[in-house]
Formats: sequence, C-alpha cells, structure tokens
Amino acid sequence: MPTQEVRSSLLDITDLNLLKSELNRLPAVDVGDYISELSPECRAITFRLLKKDQATDVFEYLPPEVQEELIGSMHDAQVRYVVEAMRPDDRAELFDELPAKVVKRLLQQLSPAERQATATLLGYPEGTAGRVMTTEYVRLRQGLTVEEALNTIRQTDQDKETIYYAYVTDKNRKLVQVVSLRQLLFSIPTALIQDIASDRVIKARTEMPQEEVAQLMKRYDLLALPVVDREDRLVGIVTIDDVVDILEEEATEDIQKLAGVSGGDEAALSPPQVTIRKRLPWLLGNIALYIGAASAIAPFQKVIALVPVLAVIMPILSNASGNVAIQALAVTVRGLGVGEVTPQDTLQILRKEILAGLATALALGLALGILSLIWASPLERWVGLVAGLVMAINVLIAATMGTLLPMGLKRLNLDPALISGPLLTTLLDAAGFLTFLTLTSLALSLAKP
Repeated sequence: MPTQEVRSSLLDITDLNLLKSELNRLPAVDVGDYISELSPECRAITFRLLKKDQATDVFEYLPPEVQEELIGSMHDAQVRYVVEAMRPDDRAELFDELPAKVVKRLLQQLSPAERQATATLLGYPEGTAGRVMTTEYVRLRQGLTVEEALNTIRQTDQDKETIYYAYVTDKNRKLVQVVSLRQLLFSIPTALIQDIASDRVIKARTEMPQEEVAQLMKRYDLLALPVVDREDRLVGIVTIDDVVDILEEEATEDIQKLAGVSGGDEAALSPPQVTIRKRLPWLLGNIALYIGAASAIAPFQKVIALVPVLAVIMPILSNASGNVAIQALAVTVRGLGVGEVTPQDTLQILRKEILAGLATALALGLALGILSLIWASPLERWVGLVAGLVMAINVLIAATMGTLLPMGLKRLNLDPALISGPLLTTLLDAAGFLTFLTLTSLALSLAKP
C-alpha cells in the first residue's frame, strides 16, 4: 500500500491537473490502492485522470468489486481499451468476478484474437494451470539460428508478458526445447537454436492444480513455466507474479479454513455483511456440533454435583487437548500445502507426533494432576489421578487425529484444510469429557461400600 505520506499528499491536492501529474508518475500498484480507498464518485473521476497505458496497469491492481464499479461508470470505448489491453490471465480473473451478462458484453467488444485467448482460459477449471496461465509467450520454430531468433523476438514479441525464456516447438506446436534469453545473447549468431537449447523442459499440464504449479516453479527456481495440453502442445506459460498470487491465495485459504471461515477468502476490509456470511454459518454449525459435546456431559450432572472440582478441571482438559490438535493439524496442513510431505509420509509423521505426544501427554497430564490435587478437597484428591490419565490419553488422540485427518483428505484428493480447528476441538471435547466423566463415575461406584 502507498505510504501514509503519499496518501496524505494526494488527498491534499485540489488542482486536478496537479493530481493527474502525480498519479501518472506513481507506480501503478500504489495508484490502485489509492483509488480503492476513495468513494465511488471520486474513484471514477480519479481513474479518468490517468493516461491510457497507466489506466490499464492500474486497473489490473484494483479489487474485483472496484473494477466492476468502474466498468459500469466508463463509456464503451474506454472499457474496450482497458479490457483489451489487459493480460489474458488478468482479464480471465476479472471475468470470473463479473456477472455473466457483463462478461458476454465485454467479450463481444474484444478483438477476435483477445476474445479467443480469453475464452480459452475461461474454458479450463478454476484453480488449474490452464486457468492461471497467460497465452503471451515467446515461441521459436526449430531450425532458426540465434540471430534469426533474436530478430523474431524484437519484431513480434515486444508486448509479451515475459521474454526470459523462449520455447522451441516443432511444426505441430509440440514443446521440445527451452532456451533462455541469456543463452541467446551470449551465443554465436550463426549457431542453431536446437544446438544451444535444453531438451530438459520442466512443464505443467493444463489440468495440474495451481498449488502444484507453484511448488514446481519454487522447486526449480523458474521465472516462468510452460503449460502444455494433453498432446504436449504449448498453450501458455505461468509467470512468477502469478505464482506469488497463488501462494498467497492458498495460504490465506488454508489459514481461514482452519479457523472455520467458509470459502477461505474473506478480506480484512470486507464489508460487515460479507464477514457475517463467511463466519456465521460455521459458528451456528459449531454450536450444533457442541451440542454433542454438551450431550456427553448431560448424563453426568449428578456426578459433577458430587465432585464439584470436575467443573474446574474440565475447561483445562478441553483447552489443552484442543491446542495440541490444532498444532498438529497446522503443521501437517502446511507441510501438505507446500509439498514438503505427501500421504506416503503418513506413518513417519505419525511416529514423530506420537513420540512428541508422549512427552507432551506426560507433562500436561502431570500438570493437570497436580492442579487437581491442589483444588480438590482431601476426599476428592483421587480425581487428580483420573484427570492426569485422561489428559494424557486425550493429548495422544489429539496429536494422532491432527495428523491422520488431513492426510486422509489429501489421499482422497480433497483439501486438507477442510478439517478446521473448531471441528477437531469439538470432537476432542466430546471424547475427553465422556472419558473423564465415565472414569470418574466408575471410581465413585467402586468407592461405595
């Protein structure tokens, strides 16, 4: 976001000519943030102050709701210019957020080439390499010399999104080699491309999930990754700026899903109605789930009345086991998300979690046992032994479930983050309370003469 000093200086400008000059010299991303913070009326006026090229760049950095609002306020010629000049992948992302009628109208206004490029991207499922790629890339034919290749790039590829890599294809557009711009610049002009290009091409298929694309580019330190169809024909590339967005999107989604935010895409500055829509269903559902945990307690009301210290111990039991589960869950989901582990590593991770869980169970069980001895009356101190035992058991169960549940979902090709922290802690609460109160009831029955 622009600094407070920049925002303040822009807000203090009352001369539109001076504001126009300042906006057109700032980075597009800063201008986009500034326009997003203005009122709807001021946004339209401010956006019209931008030069055509600057307006296109700024438009790509605006939130979808602001983009839609500006499209509605601009005349058709201006809309056509801005949308036509957008990169195909950014345009497809915009169209994903717009109403179908608006998308249809905008598609009709595009040139045939841009319309075809956009329709191609929109034809792939969301969250795949095909949907996030761009069709703007440098393609070279086999048989060219280095000099011919450089001339081709100068003449026809000035507007491509990236020229760090050029991709060599055969007559059927099948991807066969890749060559970097550095190799071209430092090679003999008469050398053939096929002699200096690499046959080892790291590539993605159009149906590959976007998080796997990001992991692939991270693993091999690539600035761009070619995308091919099922016949190995080159159809696009995924660039590093898209990967940054993908990683942020996936991390945000996982974090919010673990917290029970439906959809995993709530922004910090979302309107209150969006926040309510994203959070309330899960909160109401969580209450329904917790009825199960409460139902586990209900039959033991007489036991709690006989041993009042149970009411003090049970919240600690619930909190500790829930935290252990969330820790194991967060580490496992993160490992799966970044490609650090796979379902094949389940036993290795489970072994680690159980070994760590044993030490944790001993420490937490001992702590709760000591606290129970302190809080309980002399005749109730035996509860400390039960509390410590149940705490140890529940901690081991928590560590195990926090590992196995996301691994199981991943094996089923489902999102591991679907196992949210609140869901897991509620299940553990029900199990812990039931075990604790059952053992306490058994101990009381055995203690009767």
